[in-house]
Amino acid sequence: MPRDQAEPVRKGPRESITLDTAEAMRLLGSVSFGRIVFTQHALPTVRPVNHVLDGGDIVIRTHEGAALTSRTRQANGPGVVVAYQADAIDPDTHLGWSVVVTGYANLVTDPGQRARYQKLLRPWVGRAPDYTVRIRPDLVAGTRLAPTDT
Repeated sequence: MPRDQAEPVRKGPRESITLDTAEAMRLLGSVSFGRIVFTQHALPTVRPVNHVLDGGDIVIRTHEGAALTSRTRQANGPGVVVAYQADAIDPDTHLGWSVVVTGYANLVTDPGQRARYQKLLRPWVGRAPDYTVRIRPDLVAGTRLAPTDT
């Protein structure tokens, strides 16, 4: 039956449960898609990307001309401050989880690491990414949306 003609799913009360860092990172590693948030011309910018976790770091790939590539190339000090968000929330029940990581992004320049990430992280779009960006988490916040017992 088409979704718009189906019986509506009853959406009971929910509770928001704060996740510890280990569980939040485990959940983040269970999906391959998220959103990176950074500033461009002093305004927040969001880009959907696929990722892989490696040793607690989030790794994405990008291409020449991408705003994030330019920002990380110009970075001084620890890198560019970014946020990374991923989730898995059921559209019918509204149950699931969301994780937001704030940290520093840098270009991966070591040729061996870049080659390794090229094998681990395949692009979802036709344009081949030229660059690899590593995000080192500083703050990790996770929330699980669960049904209440009442």
